[in-house]
Amino acid sequence: MKIAILGAGPAGLTAAKLLTDLGQPCEVFERDRQVGGLAKTPVYKGYRVDIGGHRFFTKIPWVNAFWKEILGEDFLEVPRLSRIYYDGRFYHYPLRGWDTLKNLGIERSLLSLLSYLKAQAFPRPNEETLEDYIVNRFGYRLYRTFFKSYTEKVWGIPCREIRSEWAAQRIRGLSFVSAALNSIGLGNKQLKTLIDEFNYPRLGAGMLWERVQQLVQSRGAHVHLATPAIRLLRDGSRIVEVEVGTHLGRRTVMATHFLSSLPLRNLIHMLDPPAPLPVRQAAQRLRYRDFITVNLVIRREVVFPDNWIYIHNPGTKVARIQNYKNWSSHMVPEPGTTSLGLEFFCFEGDELWSRSDAELIELAKKELRILKLAGHGEAAEGCVFRETQAYPMYNLGFREDLAMIRGYLSQFQNLQTMGRNGLHRYNNQDHSMFCARLAVDNLLGASHNLWDVNVDDEYLEEVRAGEATA
Repeated sequence: MKIAILGAGPAGLTAAKLLTDLGQPCEVFERDRQVGGLAKTPVYKGYRVDIGGHRFFTKIPWVNAFWKEILGEDFLEVPRLSRIYYDGRFYHYPLRGWDTLKNLGIERSLLSLLSYLKAQAFPRPNEETLEDYIVNRFGYRLYRTFFKSYTEKVWGIPCREIRSEWAAQRIRGLSFVSAALNSIGLGNKQLKTLIDEFNYPRLGAGMLWERVQQLVQSRGAHVHLATPAIRLLRDGSRIVEVEVGTHLGRRTVMATHFLSSLPLRNLIHMLDPPAPLPVRQAAQRLRYRDFITVNLVIRREVVFPDNWIYIHNPGTKVARIQNYKNWSSHMVPEPGTTSLGLEFFCFEGDELWSRSDAELIELAKKELRILKLAGHGEAAEGCVFRETQAYPMYNLGFREDLAMIRGYLSQFQNLQTMGRNGLHRYNNQDHSMFCARLAVDNLLGASHNLWDVNVDDEYLEEVRAGEATA
């Protein structure tokens, strides 16, 4: 076999590592200049900046063993804390009864309780949308306070246009009742809770994938950076070659098997001869949310104790703020400073995306002052990182379009799609890795259905009392 892997994120590099474990040659093609996909860690003047937050916790023992094998003593234990920041106050997430009551005050708490009781008496009959799902479990007032503004910042569309599958996958099991009962010690001891610590690479999430890159290259595999896939030549039910772009121009690479973690929209449009028109139209309707991280160096030892905070204030554009020192002190080289990553969600080409780096840095500084998280002059300097097609969207109609694409791709005998964008599913890193393992098993004769990965799995950080984890 000669195997071409399209994408050097968690799925692609996991597949490359497993193949080289078996002595099987492969080539990896990545459009970026750095491996890791959304789990990479670029460096700015010694400050290490994760693109998105990546807690290393899994219920898949094989994935946990993989992480420990690669990282060894550089796999740190880190306390977990992430809260909601709203109206100048911090709220625990998931919501805790007494904490929420204290911060909201008596009047707003009573109105929220009445809103919840109304939702229970008259629930929305069809939970088609994210709004339906959350209102039925928390009532409209808590939905409006703690879910609506943040979620619409992230996705750029109203919650009533987001399918309920997203909520069922990401916040399953959370409700007003479970929060209230747990806060007074009356909750079911078997109810799911969130972990209170997790593992993390000493130098950021990208450290893992940089090491995997080095490992597979030492075994003779090739990882080509700044080399995007441009065209996939197909012959009947087989892909026969991939055309890639390099600094010297285009070249073609023949292979017997292809593993792709590319966005499905891109993959379909790369096919030559083209896919049927309805399939191409379905692919074009798939939507993605793009992502900007503005990293600011703050002249202060401590800003807040969380790994990250969710910003629910509707008056600011920032959606989440990472505090990299609280992931690992080794991420911040200079004592007396803190490195914050302000995350802005947008669509490529929109007003926010089109701002210059200098304008985005000034926006980030201004919003920190509005949120009273940093004073005037405390933000010393910054840098900007942009990611396209970061989050596959669960907008209305995506399910039908995805089914058409999935049906069409099933005809190809030597092409497997995997990972978050390869399946158009908001998977976590461990699910993408496990998907890659199943894809490699399939190359060796197994018949796993990669589309089933994570369909029925619980949320990454949820555990039940007494439950064994990896």
